[in-house]
Amino acid sequence: MKNNSSDKQSWKPGNMLYPVPAVMVSCKRPEEKANIITVAWAGTICSDPAMLSISVRKERYSHDIIEETGEFVVNLVTSELARACDWCGVKSGRDFDKFKEMKLTQYQSEYMDIPAIKESPVNIYCKVRKIERLGSHDMFIAEVMGVTVDSSYMDEKGRFDLAATDLITYSHGEYFALGKKLGKFGYSVQKNVKKRKKKK
Repeated sequence: MKNNSSDKQSWKPGNMLYPVPAVMVSCKRPEEKANIITVAWAGTICSDPAMLSISVRKERYSHDIIEETGEFVVNLVTSELARACDWCGVKSGRDFDKFKEMKLTQYQSEYMDIPAIKESPVNIYCKVRKIERLGSHDMFIAEVMGVTVDSSYMDEKGRFDLAATDLITYSHGEYFALGKKLGKFGYSVQKNVKKRKKKK
């Protein structure tokens, strides 16, 4: 295969790790209205204990709420919720009641007082364990305290069918629905095993 360095362009450092999940994060101070912030910098960081992180700009209205309360809920976003997700990302909770404006329903779980978004198929309840001051963003490292899922996505075997929820991703300023399934974890090994069996 031809490997010519002229086929590549050199750019200055930038965030090009795409696509990323588009999530709506709900938060709330006691005695105040609940708020929703759209976050693209979110990811899994540990499986035991279950932990994730979100990175939020210091000037965002939700930043101080999350820092003060130490709690937030990550709500996964479907294609149906894409417009609400975008709107919550460009409007400030200082000026709007986002649940009311987007006609979203607050769901109160057993895990914490922070409401989740009922219309979201998966809600992940998080407690902040550490804050990393990184620069433009602060990273909130959090432990997952519990999860609620929409029971309408349970399949005939009683398993949650995440693929059926029609989740979206965010890539370089644009939203995309997830594409076709290419395989499952370990499928490359399984295919090789089948081939070896046929040869025998």
